[in-house]
Amino acid sequence: MKKFILLAAIVSGVMFTGNAKAQVNVNINIGAQPVWGPVGYDHVDYYYLPDIDVYYNVPQKQYVYFDNGRWMFASALPYRYRNYDIYRGYKVVINEPRPYLHNNVYRVKYKNYKNNFGRQVIIRDSKEVKYKVAKGYKKQGKKENKGRGHDRGKR
Repeated sequence: MKKFILLAAIVSGVMFTGNAKAQVNVNINIGAQPVWGPVGYDHVDYYYLPDIDVYYNVPQKQYVYFDNGRWMFASALPYRYRNYDIYRGYKVVINEPRPYLHNNVYRVKYKNYKNNFGRQVIIRDSKEVKYKVAKGYKKQGKKENKGRGHDRGKR
């Protein structure tokens, strides 16, 4: 009898769990990423800029930087970073909520990425079709067919 009850419990457990459906949440924000962001990521929450110890919140389109003892949020970098070339500076992708609250971890972890200028292909310079949805993407002109054998048999 005990075996029968155990078997019934197992079967009913399988029946209840067998109906469970897996949920898959795919979040793609390629079009929201700035053109200075690195290629290769379908989703980005934050970029960390180790050269200037600043974060960029992709969904909010805001820079996050430490100033006078608190974290500031702004649509542009502060004046003190006016000479920083965001297109050439290295960007680290961080998909974690509020990574700036763990800034000491990221500063140490990515200190070797400082001064790695021009080491990443950025969205603006990518030829991948998926990045053409990015706002401000430099449009590639179509090459014209000037003859020279490309239209053989169509005369």
